[in-house]
Amino acid sequence: MPTLFKVIESRHDGGSHPYRVDLFRLTHFLQKMYSFSRSMEGRTLPNKTAAEQVEVLFGSVTPSVLAGALLSVMLVSANYRLGFLNLSRGLGWIAYIAVCASSHIALRWFYKRSDSSLSRWRYWAIWFTAISLAEGVGWGWAAVGLATDGGFEAACLTVIPTLGLAAGSIPAYSPYLPAFLALFLPATVPYALVSFVSNSEIQRLSAPMALLFTCVVGGLGLLSNRALRQRIGLKIRTEELAVDLSRQKEIAEEANRAKSSFLAAASHDLRQPVHALSLFVGALRQIPLPPNAERLVEQIDASTTAMDSLFAAMLDISRLNAGVMAVHRRPFAIGSILERVCLDYVGEAAAKGITLTCVRCSAIVDSDPTLIERIARNLLANAVRYTDSGRIIVGCRRRQGRVVMQIWDTGRGIPHDKHERIFLEYYQFGNLERDREKGLGLGLAIVRRLADLLGCTLALRSEPGQGSCFELSIAQANSAATPSEVSPGVLRSTPATGLVVVIDDEQAIRAGMSSLLTGWGYEVVAAGSANEAIQLLCAHTVQPDLLICDFRLRDGENGIEAIEQLRAEYNADVPAMLITGDLAANRLLEAKASGLALLHKPVPNGKLRAAITHLIATGAEIP
Repeated sequence: MPTLFKVIESRHDGGSHPYRVDLFRLTHFLQKMYSFSRSMEGRTLPNKTAAEQVEVLFGSVTPSVLAGALLSVMLVSANYRLGFLNLSRGLGWIAYIAVCASSHIALRWFYKRSDSSLSRWRYWAIWFTAISLAEGVGWGWAAVGLATDGGFEAACLTVIPTLGLAAGSIPAYSPYLPAFLALFLPATVPYALVSFVSNSEIQRLSAPMALLFTCVVGGLGLLSNRALRQRIGLKIRTEELAVDLSRQKEIAEEANRAKSSFLAAASHDLRQPVHALSLFVGALRQIPLPPNAERLVEQIDASTTAMDSLFAAMLDISRLNAGVMAVHRRPFAIGSILERVCLDYVGEAAAKGITLTCVRCSAIVDSDPTLIERIARNLLANAVRYTDSGRIIVGCRRRQGRVVMQIWDTGRGIPHDKHERIFLEYYQFGNLERDREKGLGLGLAIVRRLADLLGCTLALRSEPGQGSCFELSIAQANSAATPSEVSPGVLRSTPATGLVVVIDDEQAIRAGMSSLLTGWGYEVVAAGSANEAIQLLCAHTVQPDLLICDFRLRDGENGIEAIEQLRAEYNADVPAMLITGDLAANRLLEAKASGLALLHKPVPNGKLRAAITHLIATGAEIP
């Protein structure tokens, strides 16, 4: 099996980022799981079971031996009172039983205080069995030799309690079969054997009954021992399965972390050229082109937009896993959001011959408008994708103090046994061929995670061939809607001027960003590191208006450090933003904690321009 383990590694080369796809970690964990399961097969359960039996044995011995000692005193007292017993013989027998009981109690005391009680269970079991044998011999002798002067009546007065004590030893002594037999057989068999050869006819007639009692009660002891061993075996097996499950859970978590590291590394390197391509497309749009060239640019732009949507879904899952998805609650009109979302999809629906209707709603809800819009977009995109004909209706209902957003469609429907599975990551119902035009299977997983994050209830009603209805229950607001903090008109009216510093270790991204920002009217200084940027800025007499920095730079430098270095150079809090293609949870947390504006590659040109304009105009930071 180890021969199947391979390492695929691509090392740091020049200006590229360190990129390592370390499959060895994943396969190493599988090997660990395989080795662990093999070791489980070789464990010797009998030793562990016997150790547990001895533990139970010592746990219940004290009440039993104390009861036996008390019974011996009562027997001697009764026989002495009736004149059937010599006092010295009775006291000697009581002392013998008391010594046995004391030995049991002392042995238990040493056992409980021993650090090796379980590992040396044989040692303790042998001593316990030896004392039990001595105790059984003592009771067996009492049945035939304690009261010999009273005939059968005196014998019955001793035999009946002795047999009762032997039967009562089942709960206390049967956990360990040798100890039970060492007590039970010497205590019961002597009377049966002596009765067979007795001169008393009535005693001879009682002999078969005594022997039958011995067999029946002994059999019950054996059954009790077997039942206890089965319970202990199940307990041990359950504990081992729990340990095994915990180990396998750790292995699965490690494998998941290895997968996440792989996806983060791969996604980062894939995002770099896509981001550069988006920048070059934006720069091309500013150049007059022939009609044929313009159509090609449109197609390239559509392809980069499609790739951007796939990366955006992966980013959402990574941010949710990292716990950096912030929630900004405020009262807002949900109707305007639903109308905007429907407007974006009405063309796609019409191309498929589907009627998309948005029912007007005046409800005000209390939640995060950005995240609610993301949920609505994912649900509507899913409805349009899986509806071949008919109609889609988007609207809201008021229900018990809450607003329920509903998206109805006349699509293919979902079987009941798939209602939960469709919310799993990367699961797609009806897309076995993994058609990328149908997405990655993350849309509904993101919807479920966002609904949980917002404290909203998500419900699904669907029948195969009859369409589906997704419902999101949102808290209704008690106050009026809060206006947006930044007016889009203000952003549009801000002139595109100023000095922008771009720091990125990818030459293609620096070239694309320079072309794009220059076309928008900005003066650009592009560098591969903070030191290089400082050297280039020596030729400028003005302070930069904005710093745009990649998060991961060459030689272990990151964008946060680069921004702090440039701000320290000018001794001013220059507006800055980070741009990253990294999906690693720890890096997302680090970038979030910096408080800097954060955009994710590939950045749509419109979003990039709005963020630049906003930061230069206000000097503020955006989420």
